[in-house]
Amino acid sequence: MSQKALLNWSGGKDSALTLYKLQQSQEFEIACLLTSISEKYQRISMHGVRSELLELQAKSMDIPLVKMQVPDMPSMEVYEQTMRETLSELKRQGVAASIFGDIFLEDLRTYRENKLAELDLTGVFPLWKQPTDKLIREFLDLGFKTITTCVNEQFLDNSFVGRVIDEGFLNDLPANVDPCGENGEFHTFVFDGPIFSRPIEFELGEKVLRKYEAPKTADDSDQCFSDKKQDPAQYGFWFCDLIPLTP
Repeated sequence: MSQKALLNWSGGKDSALTLYKLQQSQEFEIACLLTSISEKYQRISMHGVRSELLELQAKSMDIPLVKMQVPDMPSMEVYEQTMRETLSELKRQGVAASIFGDIFLEDLRTYRENKLAELDLTGVFPLWKQPTDKLIREFLDLGFKTITTCVNEQFLDNSFVGRVIDEGFLNDLPANVDPCGENGEFHTFVFDGPIFSRPIEFELGEKVLRKYEAPKTADDSDQCFSDKKQDPAQYGFWFCDLIPLTP
């Protein structure tokens, strides 16, 4: 009998490829998708995607969705308490493992595993240490379609946001940008692929630049785990709104 697990779902390409691999292996029973949502804006944290589109994804995949409501810029204390309460409830429902689409951020994996261990839950990382240039091409070859919803202005200008990822996009990326955006250079929304029963329909909305105060210490924010340490006074992110179309 397969182990019951939750999948940490961002709506983006890495979690989508992770789910595809899990479905192929059938090693786990995916009890639910767990997504962190900005309580104020009702959008996927950091990705900026409307919760309506998230719900359409879950419906198309026929997997239960758990939305974890957090403040717009939560402190680590608030974030961790909310996560602890959410995971504790899921554990009472039989969940034994928490699955992530992380690829190579060692500090982030260690953080996740330590927090899960406090609740006697296991962390699982199906994409771990796989070459990101190969992962993104595997993703595209499988027929997935994804669009950038957020880019970090330290790495990319606003021409890269609201753009479908294809070979042209990958060829245009600067040399210092990971092809999967694993250092937080960009975030995505997956709208079609083998895990969906139907594509997610939307149209492009406006592009907006949002500025965030940089955390004073590494523990002040969970927003920017990265191997590329930078220390600006503010972080700037370009967001492209995706507007759901009524089926």
